[in-house]
Amino acid sequence: MNIEHIALNVADPVAAAEWYTRHLGMRIVRRPPGDTQTHFIADEQGRVVLELYHQSKAPVPDYFAMDPMVLHIAFVVTDMTAERTRLLRAGAKAVGDVTLTDSGDQLAMLRDPWGVAVQLVKRATPLQ
Repeated sequence: MNIEHIALNVADPVAAAEWYTRHLGMRIVRRPPGDTQTHFIADEQGRVVLELYHQSKAPVPDYFAMDPMVLHIAFVVTDMTAERTRLLRAGAKAVGDVTLTDSGDQLAMLRDPWGVAVQLVKRATPLQ
């Protein structure tokens, strides 16, 4: 089996989809009609799809209160400093500094404007 998508209930899926497409290189692949304002957005290669929606039948999680280790979306970067700086200017908030793992990976944790944790990753050895 393959994962089709991962869904996030957010307060403003229209604005979130616009931010992710503008600042993280994602693209909208589907916007079904309906009150949930659902946007399916895919990464540059179309490998990973996120569903951003607002479902009033379920509470929007307080992403700001969640530890980023509970849930985060990781993006590969080639220039950690430049990308982190650019995203901070675009409205992201830093969660700590850039760290270096024992295996040589650079990691930086941010929060998007809705509090969802976004991790920037520069791997010493790519996963794929």
